[in-house]
Amino acid sequence: MPDSARERLTQLRNGLLRLHKSLLDSERASYERDVARITSTGQYLGLVLNDPWFSWLHDLSQFIVMVDETLDLEEPATAEDAGRLIAQARDLVSPSEGGVGFKRRYFEALQRDPAAVLAHRDMMKVFTALL
Repeated sequence: MPDSARERLTQLRNGLLRLHKSLLDSERASYERDVARITSTGQYLGLVLNDPWFSWLHDLSQFIVMVDETLDLEEPATAEDAGRLIAQARDLVSPSEGGVGFKRRYFEALQRDPAAVLAHRDMMKVFTALL
């Protein structure tokens, strides 16, 4: 993979990971407020993997895995491949009040949690840097 494409995908990945962590933290706080206290790391991991409360975040998790796999390919990805992944990421993290699935739940997270808004802002800065 050309260095510039690798660097762009690494920046994308790192930005998405920070956003993902912020959204996980937000959902954890909401879960603990509305459902029950999470008492261990193992319980939290089980909830993130299996509980419908957290399932909307799987789209973002899977996308990050796809970026990781692209970075690890034996056949280098092209600059065009990197551009497509960046465009897909930008579309994925576009909140929508009228949307469904991830886009709708992302919108809701932004409405209730200032930390999610800041993480979204930071992700938009990553996209700007990737132009």
